[in-house]
Amino acid sequence: MTLEAFATSEPLTLGVELELQLVNTHDYDLAPYASDMLRLMLKHDLPGTVVPEMTRSMIEVSTGICRNAADVLAQLAPIRDALVGSADKLNIAVAGGGTHPFQQWHEQRIYEKPRFHELSQLYGYLTKQFTIFGQHVHIGCPDADAALLMLHRMSRYIPHCIALSASSPFVQGQDTAFDSARLNSVFAFPLSGRAPCVLTWAEFEQYFNKMTATGVVKGMKDFYWDIRPKPEFGTIEIRVFDTPLTIERAAALAGYVQALAAWFLDTQPFTPCEDDYLVYTYNRFQACRFGLDAVYVDPASGEHMPLAEHILQTMDQISDHAARHGAAPSLALLRQSVEQRHNDARWLRECQDREQLLGEVTRQAALKFRGVAG
Repeated sequence: MTLEAFATSEPLTLGVELELQLVNTHDYDLAPYASDMLRLMLKHDLPGTVVPEMTRSMIEVSTGICRNAADVLAQLAPIRDALVGSADKLNIAVAGGGTHPFQQWHEQRIYEKPRFHELSQLYGYLTKQFTIFGQHVHIGCPDADAALLMLHRMSRYIPHCIALSASSPFVQGQDTAFDSARLNSVFAFPLSGRAPCVLTWAEFEQYFNKMTATGVVKGMKDFYWDIRPKPEFGTIEIRVFDTPLTIERAAALAGYVQALAAWFLDTQPFTPCEDDYLVYTYNRFQACRFGLDAVYVDPASGEHMPLAEHILQTMDQISDHAARHGAAPSLALLRQSVEQRHNDARWLRECQDREQLLGEVTRQAALKFRGVAG
């Protein structure tokens, strides 16, 4: 199989995908209602798409092409409202969050789709453990070479994306001590982690051809990298975000990505290199484990600093670009979160401290998704 050509897209346009939990309204465990939800959602004329995910208690929604964070929110709002209305008819609820707090992986069932069953045959129990929920953000790139430069520049800011979106502290009924435990499940897959540090599309094609020649890879979908090129869309896709508890935060995270990307394109602030990745896995782990309380190691200088401080410094650097692209409100929302060291993982833990019942935590998260809870 040859690598498809990199499509033309408008630079800095956005697309957002959200994987969401379907839960019953009895004990708020996951509920296998994806087929029913898809049937009901077909009755709505909405932007983007609504599709099944790996197991039957998941659903993925996506926006169409968006120009800025406000556009993302404007598209997600009617999708969210249609989801909530459809779920009400089925007496279930929809929630964000990167993991369901107490579902048992062995109880999940693979959705009836040939690719999902192929993956289940290949990956065994990992496939059911992939009942986790992420946000993906696509960002339009001027051309294929620019996309690879953007991908590797963005890799320095992957800890930002993880800590700002972290919403998966609970797994199988236990507090994992991680803010984002979801990414531990992704890391179990053999083709996960980081993309190879090549900076031209010609070199990337060579890499892709070598990988397909091994028979391990058939197409780009087989790479579970933290960021991967999407040549058919003319974008790069950032895949490390946990699904936030609200669509407002999802839109703000997209705005942050757009502001970073605008800064990269306008100023070319640094040239990525392989040595950037010496601390990549460490920084990624720190952000997953400690969230906004993590330590960040600067790949260029080796300086250690609080991740929150690095995020705030970056927000100051990109503020003009954010303002030009309508992302200033996104940065304001996220800045408050950083200053207070309060992400969705902390909200979930505080809720559990109050309620002492993970079913009630999930109920309140479902209310928060529909815009009821604060």
